[in-house]
Amino acid sequence: MYRSHVLVCGGTGCTSSHSGELIDALNANIKEKGLEEEIQVVRTGCFGLCALGPIMIVYPEGCFYSEVKVEDIPEIVEEHLLKGRIVKRLLYSETVTEDAVKPLNETNFYKKQHRVALRNCGVIDPENIEEYIAYDGYQALAKALTQMTPQDVIQTVIDSGLRGRGGGGFPTGRKWSFTAANQADQKYVVCNADEGDPGAFMDRSVLEGDPHCIVEAMALCGYATGATEGYVYVRAEYPIAVERLQKAIDDARAYGLLGKNIFGSGFDFDLFIRLGAGAFVCGEETALMTSIEGNRGEPRPRPPFPAEKGLFQSPSILNNVETWANIPQIIINGPEWFAAMGTEKSKGTKVFALGGKIKHTGLVEIPMGTTLRTVIEEVGGGIPNGKKFKAAQTGGPSGGCIPASHIDVQMDYEHLAEIGSIMGSGGLIVMDEDNCMVDIAKFFLKFTVDESCGKCTPCRIGTRRMLEILDRITEGKGTLEDIDKLEELAYYIKENALCGLGQTAPNPVLSTIRFFRDEYIAHIQDKKCPAGVCTALLSYVIDKEKCIGCTMCQRNCPADAISVTDYTAEGHKRPSLTIDTEKCIKCGACMSNCKFGAISKQ
Repeated sequence: MYRSHVLVCGGTGCTSSHSGELIDALNANIKEKGLEEEIQVVRTGCFGLCALGPIMIVYPEGCFYSEVKVEDIPEIVEEHLLKGRIVKRLLYSETVTEDAVKPLNETNFYKKQHRVALRNCGVIDPENIEEYIAYDGYQALAKALTQMTPQDVIQTVIDSGLRGRGGGGFPTGRKWSFTAANQADQKYVVCNADEGDPGAFMDRSVLEGDPHCIVEAMALCGYATGATEGYVYVRAEYPIAVERLQKAIDDARAYGLLGKNIFGSGFDFDLFIRLGAGAFVCGEETALMTSIEGNRGEPRPRPPFPAEKGLFQSPSILNNVETWANIPQIIINGPEWFAAMGTEKSKGTKVFALGGKIKHTGLVEIPMGTTLRTVIEEVGGGIPNGKKFKAAQTGGPSGGCIPASHIDVQMDYEHLAEIGSIMGSGGLIVMDEDNCMVDIAKFFLKFTVDESCGKCTPCRIGTRRMLEILDRITEGKGTLEDIDKLEELAYYIKENALCGLGQTAPNPVLSTIRFFRDEYIAHIQDKKCPAGVCTALLSYVIDKEKCIGCTMCQRNCPADAISVTDYTAEGHKRPSLTIDTEKCIKCGACMSNCKFGAISKQ
């Protein structure tokens, strides 16, 4: 029995910030003090509050240490773990009160969250199957195999109202029922862990922090649909996730939770990992299955749908990681429990990867229907540096931009669709007044162009033509007719592209035109970028009244575009300088080297 547990985040974010070194230092210092029988150090998955990593929580006190460095470890061990005196200087500031330490779940970041998919992330050691079992792990599988029929399992999922969390939002139980209804000698269960959206890391964090829930959920689906084999298609760029998932599969086999005759029920199911090479298109279900088969990852026309002919031309069910992560809890707690969360048509919770111009970047899981304002201002802590919220991008390259005028929109499938956005897999990128929306549209479209598989002409050629138009606009060479051309091309691509990725590729462009048309017009008519982002439309200006004539900008200008004037401002000893806009290459070196705020972008 240990008197204290030290939980250290072992997610990718904190690992990249050297949390592994913290664990090594903790163990060494604990051993040095002779505390190895009293203190246990546990490497967990992601806590969610990634902006404050590396993160460490000490129980039973619940002390939340943030931005911990290796050199802080001796003090923590000496003061806190040995003498029982909390090191307040290292505590997350919001948890510090005069008399006590505020519980983590009462902080702004956590108190509006409701963790279902992320329930074990940051709580258990993901590489210890016994810790997962201690937190009701594999209870759902045992219940299903011993107390429920396959149809009972499917009906439970249907009644819960769970919809696919990969972006489409199709009812999960209905999808399972389609596969179950098709008779075949072999069926497959597939997990889409090919998370390719820029800024998205929800699925990775679940795999890193709670891999067994995916194993259990896929086995449950296998029982419900008559499948005996499953595949997890995961990005090779997720080495920690792959390693922990493989260990989870191996341990589950060793415990008799995968393989032959699970729980003595006569049900056989086994699971395998397949690595993806980072192609964004392989996130599309038919392209993913094609890749698992060993072929080039390209979408296939539908119908037939995977429920009829999927992996290896056999009936198959495919869901993404977050969808799977909800399944065991639905089976254990019942469909009513899950359906009580969220809205009438969007049940349960949703995980978002909160990034961009936001104070608290990280993972958040909120009930469906929570407003965007709540996520940004309360959970995320607002926009840093006193800037104003401008827009939020949901759904990655397939999504749309939500303007500040719609900050009170409910985050669910229906309300996001009404304003031209989508839920997507859960990426949520926040932008402030310094972001150019034309440039944002160009960024996402360039991503789509680069990642297009090239199989269908609308996507291969159409998106490239759209990108060329956006390039012209951001260079100040566009016309008003270009906006009409963008909309025309967008609707053509949406109607004719082969797969969902191609069909949704124009969404960022359409939503920015819809809500930020004035910025497009400013680029075209005024030859100005209101946010000061598009380099070709920028000009750097020196305020002659603020310039003290130090020549620091002149000395750092690579284009020799800055010269001394004849004007000396009142109170200054040296003449001010000026920038030759014809010579200026707009690198910004002058502005970054000016210590007096005399240079601005226009």
